[in-house]
Amino acid sequence: MSLSRLLAAVVLAAFSAVGAAQEWPTKPVKFVVPFPPGGTVDPLARLMATKLGESLGGQFIVENRPGAGGSVGTAVAAKAAPDGTTFVFVFDSHGVNQALFRNLPYDTVRDFAPVMLVGTSPYAIATQADKPYKTFGDVVAAAKAKPDAITIGSIGNGTIGHLTALMAQQVGGFKITHVPFAGGGPMTQNLLGGHIELGIGSAALITRQVKGGKVRAIATTGEKRAPTLPDVPTLAEQGIAGVVAYAWWGIFAPAGTPQPIIQKFWTGLKNALALPDVQKTLVEGVGMEILAASPEDTQKFLLAEMQRWGKVVAEHDIKVD
Repeated sequence: MSLSRLLAAVVLAAFSAVGAAQEWPTKPVKFVVPFPPGGTVDPLARLMATKLGESLGGQFIVENRPGAGGSVGTAVAAKAAPDGTTFVFVFDSHGVNQALFRNLPYDTVRDFAPVMLVGTSPYAIATQADKPYKTFGDVVAAAKAKPDAITIGSIGNGTIGHLTALMAQQVGGFKITHVPFAGGGPMTQNLLGGHIELGIGSAALITRQVKGGKVRAIATTGEKRAPTLPDVPTLAEQGIAGVVAYAWWGIFAPAGTPQPIIQKFWTGLKNALALPDVQKTLVEGVGMEILAASPEDTQKFLLAEMQRWGKVVAEHDIKVD
């Protein structure tokens, strides 16, 4: 092919992509949620599906595909056609799974195109209201008195909640038993039922239960106190220094999805996140700090998270088949 024909083909492809983006969405768009209902990813996806349906006029469908710390549903999205009809809403486990799973069926970096880092929230550690722990110091004392007797639930092995609990034990010199669940919903139900002594989840997840009066938060993991849990001290305030962790929510597309479509989707998301009722739901109700980061900044954030938590996974030799 001559240079002039090659250039013409490139220009034609670019115009075709722009035209497709202008018309998008012309088909139903699937939001894959790799967690069960009841956590924080599912309601975020459903909220965005509703708002984008109103603003863009298309049909946005949420499909839950839980399992293996989010990797099952994420693998489904990785194999989907890169045509703007499939996106995946991920939780912070997306930045850990590459280091965690021996046979991860996708490459976290190569198989996805970043769309948006929606927001962040510190983690919170909570207990059922009837349990005796009033502070994190109470947990440390009880764990030292009876090693491994206290259980802490998370949304899965090797997830950031699990890794944060390991770091806290290392700093505090105590030992508790980890109990993994398939998502925030199942973990919360077991916490409410008193089947586990403690649960660690995003402040977004825990705050809802605290407001219901059946759960008591005893620590948060941010550099400062969580806005929705202002009376709950951080781990650092309670003698567990240097253990800082944030939950985060992101949206990715299969690699190769046309950038004009991603840009139109990003703009629609940003506009939706700026709506007063969405702000009220996510900021006041959930405690999320909305970032609405660009695709470029989202990718930088992901790579930094992968590097940080990959080191923790390696240090504790955590692997999942």
